[in-house]
Amino acid sequence: MAAQTIRPKQRVEKTYHDDLAIVREELDKCMKCGNCMAVCPVYGAEWTESAVARSKIAVAEAVLAGELALDDPQVYGMLFNCLVCKSCMSNCPTKVNFDRIMLALRAALVRKNGMPWLKKMIFSTLKHPALFDTGMRFGAALQGLAFKSEEGGRSILPRAPLVRMGEAIGFDGARRLPALSTIPLRNRTDEVVRVEGAVMKVAFFTGDSLNYFYPETGRDIIEVLTANRIEVHIPKRQNCCGVPVLVHGDVETARDLARKNIDIFEATGCEYLITGCGSCGGAWQHDYPDLLAADPVYGAKARHWAGRTYDISTFLTRILTLRAPRGRIERIVTYHDSCHLKKSMKVVTEPRQILRSIPGLIFKEMAAPDACCGSGGSYVLTHFETAGIIGRKKAEDIERTQADTVATGCPACMMQLLDTVRRAGGRQQVTHFISLLAESYRREKSDPQSGR
Repeated sequence: MAAQTIRPKQRVEKTYHDDLAIVREELDKCMKCGNCMAVCPVYGAEWTESAVARSKIAVAEAVLAGELALDDPQVYGMLFNCLVCKSCMSNCPTKVNFDRIMLALRAALVRKNGMPWLKKMIFSTLKHPALFDTGMRFGAALQGLAFKSEEGGRSILPRAPLVRMGEAIGFDGARRLPALSTIPLRNRTDEVVRVEGAVMKVAFFTGDSLNYFYPETGRDIIEVLTANRIEVHIPKRQNCCGVPVLVHGDVETARDLARKNIDIFEATGCEYLITGCGSCGGAWQHDYPDLLAADPVYGAKARHWAGRTYDISTFLTRILTLRAPRGRIERIVTYHDSCHLKKSMKVVTEPRQILRSIPGLIFKEMAAPDACCGSGGSYVLTHFETAGIIGRKKAEDIERTQADTVATGCPACMMQLLDTVRRAGGRQQVTHFISLLAESYRREKSDPQSGR
């Protein structure tokens, strides 16, 4: 019998998600100059030194030196009083990757103390898409018990019992939210949307927000792609991108979601992956390669998809030649740069190019278009007062443009802007920029002479 070849076990290296010491190089870059203070939205709202990146870096250094405990209540409070918006990184002269520091700190805290029971219960459903989908549909069916409709059913406000119970997390009587859709996006469309004379086929990662809260926006993305002769694949089994769990330190759930998504989208056979959300796109471009860097199988796959993932605006204007819209839209529009779309995916000019291409549309830039709106995903729930201050600044900036519409490229920003604009007394319509392009294409069909 031939001798059996015994292969040594492949060594699996760690990433900064697994070992806080790995971010020491990032900590050493910080000069404590304070440039982060000028752009930090939390510091701009609270005016406390503990809010800024350099202070959190000092805390990380003290934790590594054994001088502070990660689970000290004050340390814990500092770690989660951060939007992870990456504004500080754009203003840092030494290019500190502060997002890696925050993610490493939060992951280390979870390794030490475990996940709080409520987060653990919520996050565990994300690993089971069927269960999560059932929960969201159940919530959509029953939302009328806790919320009342406004603006023709497009938004909802809390009813009195929820207001009394939820004021601490922002569910006061003025809190506006998008209504949960009773029919999610992926149940409204075929898994493959074919088009005659297709020049290419792409996969569309919907994310949860477009699927459950803004299915009309998702349909607009599909409609725009098909109008540009693109065949669209929308896998029904796709999962959450994982960013909501990653920013709370649940690294293993985030990795599990990343691997499942990679397998699902590889099976489509598509060359490109398209997103309509900066957080989702940033996950594919940056978080997945970082999370799976030490994985001998999925590391290479993650890097492959990172280079094939595009925001819808970049795909239309850089990979394709956008079919010029001809339908007139008589609106004054301003644009809000979502943090992750601009600072992670580096998408800035493309949405503006699309908006300016629409006949009849007047584009007006606001004073600080890339200032954070205060959403931060769950940050608006855990730090509602601070998020509200940040949001009011954004609402005032929008109002000064005298625009009737504010467009953005992030569903979470759409949620926050809907609430903060109304609280400030504004009546601007909040929409995804792609919906304006889709509307122009539709008007072109209904009025062939439009825009000529």
